[in-house]
Amino acid sequence: MGGLTVFSDGVQNLIEKGYRKITPFFIPYAITNMSSALLAIDLGLMGPNYSISTACATSNYCFYAAANHIRRGEAEMMIAGGTEAAIIPIGLGGFVACRALSQRNDDPQTASRPWDKDRDGFVMGEGAGVLVMESLEHAMKRGAPIIAEYLGGAVNCDAYHMTDPRSDGLGVSSCIERSLEDAGVSPEEVNYINAHATSTLAGDLAEINAIKKVFKNTSGIKINATKSMIGHCLGAAGGLEAIATVKAITTGWLHPSINQFVCASFLFNAPCLFCKVY
Repeated sequence: MGGLTVFSDGVQNLIEKGYRKITPFFIPYAITNMSSALLAIDLGLMGPNYSISTACATSNYCFYAAANHIRRGEAEMMIAGGTEAAIIPIGLGGFVACRALSQRNDDPQTASRPWDKDRDGFVMGEGAGVLVMESLEHAMKRGAPIIAEYLGGAVNCDAYHMTDPRSDGLGVSSCIERSLEDAGVSPEEVNYINAHATSTLAGDLAEINAIKKVFKNTSGIKINATKSMIGHCLGAAGGLEAIATVKAITTGWLHPSINQFVCASFLFNAPCLFCKVY
């Protein structure tokens, strides 16, 4: 959402002290592309440089776009990911007004509980997840340690509702299918999924329905929920979960999905303890 703190402080100064007390950095720091612009200035990185704002899909959109720039020969290396810092009164208040947040205020440590029968909304988090993506030739030329390979991706919209997903998960399932096709990977080859799993009633169900639609036999698939431990980091969520996925690939270990007390009936193969993937 850009520099939400700068925006909030600017509005407060305008109301309380007048326009002369608004920082000259109000506009530059409020727009979403300034973080990547400042990074480019600091490191001298030229080439494609822009921001994408697609709510909690933002980081994955960025990885997809960055990879395609490299594939088309428009760049040899891209820095891509997401960042978010929205835990301020206006940020929290906005999500409360949407009725998206958990109301388990009497037990906040267990409030983020993806797939649990008694889940009641997400817990807001903050953070950043960024990857250095580059062509194989460029990585080898500079002697970079290659820790994972991007095979393919896809983007989609379910054209259904402002916040709620389709209950059958059609938008998600079609996106997964296109991503697998782009990557040249069959559904039978997939053995691990890092789920979006926000801990909302509708979202968790729709995502699992989508996964079941694409992967007919889920007995060999492990799935976990990073947000159970760090909350929903909004635009940064996909970046952080991409790093969790890379770590699963490089170590063979999956992190747990915590706060699962009574698992919902639609759930399958969600590890509540650390487990190793072979």
